[in-house]
Amino acid sequence: AVVIAVHGMNDYAGAFAYAGPYWRDHGVSVYAYDQRGFGRSPDFGRWAGGETMKQDLRAVIAAVSRENPELPIYVVGHSMGAAVILAAMEDAPLNVDGAILAAPGIWGGGAMPIFYRATLNLAAVLAPGKTLTGERAERQASDNIEFLRAMYHDPYVIKETRIDAVLGAVRIMGEGWDATDETGGDILFLYGEKDEIIPVRKMRKAAKRLGGSVAVNAYPESWHLIFADNARERVLEDVLSWIAAQEGLGPQDLTEDQGDTASRDAPGGQGEAAVPEVKCCSDAPGAG
Repeated sequence: AVVIAVHGMNDYAGAFAYAGPYWRDHGVSVYAYDQRGFGRSPDFGRWAGGETMKQDLRAVIAAVSRENPELPIYVVGHSMGAAVILAAMEDAPLNVDGAILAAPGIWGGGAMPIFYRATLNLAAVLAPGKTLTGERAERQASDNIEFLRAMYHDPYVIKETRIDAVLGAVRIMGEGWDATDETGGDILFLYGEKDEIIPVRKMRKAAKRLGGSVAVNAYPESWHLIFADNARERVLEDVLSWIAAQEGLGPQDLTEDQGDTASRDAPGGQGEAAVPEVKCCSDAPGAG
């Protein structure tokens, strides 16, 4: 099987530094890419627009499908990445065999209090280039302190977010929330009970709104960075088990069926939705 990994807000493909090698070692090929304006893609820190991000996702899926015509393909999105997937699914079905939504960023648009939305809209008009650091926000993203420190020192992780980018993220997250009431399919929905970034009650409600065959896994010891937390191994194993079940296999059969696999760069798309050259799954601190 093949997984296409889509990162969250202010992050990049390095978000899958633990997940990529783990899934690879268990027989799943992993492609991760930096969404436009993030990581090593052009216009670092600038919001590319929700439509562009959805087009890029489809371009990557098409390119990966061409490279792996005989293999099932799954798309996994973390936080805002999950919102992009949901929003794209609402526009038209994605050419994948299933979707994995991890700590999905679906708190935005109509799901966000109107005062917050009005304030962001006004700020984006008056001072779109002004940046926010989040230093005053007393919220913890993970219990993996070493990983959080590595993110702080990683030049590809955005530390100061433009207000217009915040507004853009809120809008795509709002699209993702709206999509949960309009779309569905073969979906694995993952969230941590200790998530302090996305309201847990919103994620629970979003999972119930989805149609189709939806498996929901809640993890009492997991936070927002569910693929990097200290309790990540169970989460990573559950993803493998779900993919294997979709294919009518046991988890161990993925390795036997795939043979030698590797984490790879996500190939660029063609035309207006071309995706910048990216890297996948660098070594995480403490990942041996």
